[in-house]
Amino acid sequence: MSPTNWSMISANALTQSMDSENSHSMIHIEVVYAVPDKQVLLSLSVREGTTVAEGIEQSAIHDEFPELKMEIKAVGIFSRKVPLDHVLREGDRIEIYRPLIADPKEVRRQRALKK
Repeated sequence: MSPTNWSMISANALTQSMDSENSHSMIHIEVVYAVPDKQVLLSLSVREGTTVAEGIEQSAIHDEFPELKMEIKAVGIFSRKVPLDHVLREGDRIEIYRPLIADPKEVRRQRALKK
């Protein structure tokens, strides 16, 4: 085999190896947010090592809900609260939580008093 052919094979093998690594370094996630009259679930692929904050940004959910461009305070993955710097894993569903307008305990207490 001539040196030219060898470098061509090596380059092809390197390209295939890099393609394989790139395809394995992506994970699939979902980002969800809801308001009383609208819910959105976005599915996307992100690189391994992506944080919750980066996943939200990459999802472009801000296009659907411009009010989210303000600071997002509470997020979770499958109902478990996590910080924005939490690193995502395959299949994670980021849930963006809205602030509570009333204390649930107080609402229940008031309802019980009315009975």
